[in-house]
Amino acid sequence: MEFDDFLKGYRGSLRAMLESAGARIWSVIRIVRDNQIFEGVLLPRSELDDDQHINLKLKNGYNIGVKYTSNMRIEVLDYKPASYRLPEKEIIFNPSKPNITLIGTGGTVASRLDYNTGAVIPAFTPSELFSAVPEIAEICNLTPKPVMSILSENMKPEDWVRIAKEVDKEISGGSVKGIIIAHGTDTMTYTASAIAFMLRNPPVPIVFVGSQRSSDRPSSDAAFNLVNACIFASESNVGEVVVCMHGSSSDNYALIHRATRVRKMHSSRRDAFKSIGSIPLGKIEDGRIQIFLKNYNIAGSKRYDPQISLDSKVALLYFHPGMDPGLIDYFIDKGYHGIVLIGTGLGHVSESLIPSIKRAVDSRIPVLMTTQTIWGYTGLNVYETGRKLLAAGVIPCSNILPEVAYTKLMWVLTQTDDLEMIRSLINTNMAGEILDREEYNGFIVLQGVERGLENILKNI
Repeated sequence: MEFDDFLKGYRGSLRAMLESAGARIWSVIRIVRDNQIFEGVLLPRSELDDDQHINLKLKNGYNIGVKYTSNMRIEVLDYKPASYRLPEKEIIFNPSKPNITLIGTGGTVASRLDYNTGAVIPAFTPSELFSAVPEIAEICNLTPKPVMSILSENMKPEDWVRIAKEVDKEISGGSVKGIIIAHGTDTMTYTASAIAFMLRNPPVPIVFVGSQRSSDRPSSDAAFNLVNACIFASESNVGEVVVCMHGSSSDNYALIHRATRVRKMHSSRRDAFKSIGSIPLGKIEDGRIQIFLKNYNIAGSKRYDPQISLDSKVALLYFHPGMDPGLIDYFIDKGYHGIVLIGTGLGHVSESLIPSIKRAVDSRIPVLMTTQTIWGYTGLNVYETGRKLLAAGVIPCSNILPEVAYTKLMWVLTQTDDLEMIRSLINTNMAGEILDREEYNGFIVLQGVERGLENILKNI
């Protein structure tokens, strides 16, 4: 996409200064302010931004904002109109390599910076990614299949169903060794766990991959994660839905996480994804796959059981002190079919909520309890509040992660509306979402402490 050379987004005294210097968008300019000198490409600004900063792209690829002062000087050095679109590269089929389908949904792994707004937007098609990461051609025959192009925060349950149907279609074709789903990281656990319940025991690896930093940034992890996802989809015998992301802050290895036990634990670090309560399923380093867990599904060893449907009328509520019981009543009155509570500690909420919870259960609406602590189990038999919640009909969720309990209940509600059957299915381990026991050192290791993680992986 080409941008024009108009001074988009600049106004007032700052615009007048740029015009006086003969600057336009994509001009290479030098700014002298007090004892500071800045050089870079002049970028557009959003109409919503203030009129006190100049946006520059530096030579190192990063963007900065330089605050306007009346005594600053601007000199135009050059003009470099930009095109922020990669060429669509022809994909050459190699019969000796495995066939992999890359399903594009959007997200940072398939995005760039929108210089008109300053926001990260879906932009790179899967074919553009293939062009940007030529190493993929040495690994597999990658067939890009754009399904949607939306940021993950805009995903809805109906989008998860659509993705599941596309994956099932690829599996039914019988020609793919694995499937990769390019997805935004913010809600990746929701989508990946929903797919894990809808497509149980897949005969091929289904690998979610994302990026914490957009593809046009020097520190982008998009290419590294995508290459490792291709390796795992092409060479592993794991018949599960997994997430492949950076294992450390450096480009040295990727970790493979089970879709129902992984969580994004940092807003921006490249190694943000951690397996909760257990070590990761595996690791990829220097192109070699190492599997850590023994209890994984081997591709093709179990009957593939696609049941592609979700009930979107499920609420996920984070309990907080002073929470109004009317919030629960609201979802009852709105005709919701299920409620997942994220309680404190062992799974507690204020006793003031219990009458509304009981009203929901009496209305045949299942109420599930998870814990805000993330690590650990719900234990409603320990304290009086927990026992009262059990008496009201709350279903404890063992150590299922809150967002996973949310997607699981969506799926369970399409199988039955019987409360006792729902209770039984919630407490049945279907896709690795329930751990019989936590690793003794899982809580210590998996908090982003790289040295601890490195040591345990070396010992394994």
